[in-house]
Amino acid sequence: MMSTSLTAVDLLRRSLDKFLAKDMKGWADLCADDVVAEFPFAPEGTPARLEGRDAVYEYLRNYPDVIDVHKLPSVQIHATDDPNLAVAEWSASGTVLTNGNAYEMSYATFVTIRDGQIVNYREYWNPQAFLAAMSGSEF
Repeated sequence: MMSTSLTAVDLLRRSLDKFLAKDMKGWADLCADDVVAEFPFAPEGTPARLEGRDAVYEYLRNYPDVIDVHKLPSVQIHATDDPNLAVAEWSASGTVLTNGNAYEMSYATFVTIRDGQIVNYREYWNPQAFLAAMSGSEF
């Protein structure tokens, strides 16, 4: 019998699809109840760590009202020796709705899964580029 469980690569790809579709609830639903999301380079005043699916959803739910991501110009997802860990190098292109600035960001994302759900999401991005894009707006 073939397994229908999703791999880390599948879940990471699905999370990017949900992000681009502005489906923040759907994104959060890919996560386990006890998910930990980490943003090690988060600028001061923004969360560096979130614990739990509800906290992740609260963090993401207004994102489409602030930043309109039009496309993901580059997406490379890499499987690792650990089938429960995948890594993505990707970029987002869009507009900051609150100030009209361009939003161009590159990311490195590490996703760990358990039982078909994301249990750890760790994302690296440039805080200076984020602050420059957000300048003059509240976030």
